[in-house]
Amino acid sequence: MTSPSPPPVAFVDDDAVLREANAQTLRLAGFEPFLFESAVAALKAIDERFPGVVITDLRMPRIDGMELFRTLRARDPDLPVIMITGHGDIATAVEAMREGAYDFLPKPFASDRLIQSVRRATEKRALVMENRRLRQAAEEAHAPSPLLGDAPAMERLRETLRAVADADVDVMIVGETGTGKELVADQLHHLGRRRSGRLVALNCGALPETVLESELFGHESGAFTGALKKRVGLIEHSSGGTLFLDEIESMPLSAQARLLRVLEQREITPLGSNTARQVDLRVVAAAKSDLGSPAHRGSFREDLFHRLNVVTLRLPPLRERREDVPLLFAVYLDRACRRFQREAPMLTPAMRQHLASHDWPGNVREIVHFAERVALGLAEIDLAASRPAMPSPAGETASLPERLDRYEAELIREALAKHKGDVRTTLETLGIPRKTFYDKLQKYGINRASFEAGDT
Repeated sequence: MTSPSPPPVAFVDDDAVLREANAQTLRLAGFEPFLFESAVAALKAIDERFPGVVITDLRMPRIDGMELFRTLRARDPDLPVIMITGHGDIATAVEAMREGAYDFLPKPFASDRLIQSVRRATEKRALVMENRRLRQAAEEAHAPSPLLGDAPAMERLRETLRAVADADVDVMIVGETGTGKELVADQLHHLGRRRSGRLVALNCGALPETVLESELFGHESGAFTGALKKRVGLIEHSSGGTLFLDEIESMPLSAQARLLRVLEQREITPLGSNTARQVDLRVVAAAKSDLGSPAHRGSFREDLFHRLNVVTLRLPPLRERREDVPLLFAVYLDRACRRFQREAPMLTPAMRQHLASHDWPGNVREIVHFAERVALGLAEIDLAASRPAMPSPAGETASLPERLDRYEAELIREALAKHKGDVRTTLETLGIPRKTFYDKLQKYGINRASFEAGDT
């Protein structure tokens, strides 16, 4: 792995001895100095793309430091400029500070004072450049496919989608919660010849068995108690288009048997009817784990799996394509800022650290929620709440109750992310009463609604 380049520092001064002495100081501190004998030379080399800091003497022939500062500020208001001043120029330096100069160093200044100022300015410049890169990535990401990412796995996924979208084959999508299964199903439908038909979606885990069969296969009037009129099922409703069955591993066995027959015969017999009707059907099924593995298949029928498994698309979790995290965050932050009508905020070091080190168990959906909290100015509060407490001056760590509270809050957030904010399944996972759950949400400042979203 190549080591990062030293941060650049432009040093502008007409005194050659002073330039060389300070260049040595900067090199020893880990910076890369670029020396200019005049403001004219500096202006030819420095523009808004310069990723470093500018240090300039105030008194120079032709163009002085104040004019250089104002010209650079016109090119890039966020470029840090540190002024070097003699005793008689301090009033001018203070004026420059009011206009946005980063700092001023009265002569003679100590080397450590220079390095301290340059280090702070470099950190600020790095944040500015990182935010610009993210905004540029967001602007460039309006590509034909909404499946974002440059990782090899995403390139292969897009190629496979283009290859099979027009083929009348059933497709199995496998991916963890939040990886984008519904988005892939949408692309399969709209990239193929069936795009003029309906895309009909059903979450198989969201309905009880009796309701699910009626929803899928339809029923005749009087087929069962409460069936007051005829209902066309979702399978028939999707004829000519695409039927998307999410969480198909949750489908009851009785419905699995009927679905297998539909897939084999391409015909549907509604509940309470003896007449089969032909359907022009394409099924896209999604599961959270590979149903080809007996360990993961559970009660799911093996013959139904093989009937659906003509083409399998595996969606990688974010932890396997970490290089895509900055791009995804940039895109969803841009969308969130537009939605909430907010200016894009500066990324803090804590936010950048979170993006780089977090495992993202909620995958793309979790990135979307984080970007929304950043846009609303809430992310720093969340990060501070989840950050381990720093030792006290006496070396004491947080108390046991405080550490338990932080751990409990994190478990609640993880359960909400896993179950998309659904209260019932979250309560089942946590094993606590509903009132206790809401009391803890209030105690830890957790907004349950922020975890609600469709499969991203």
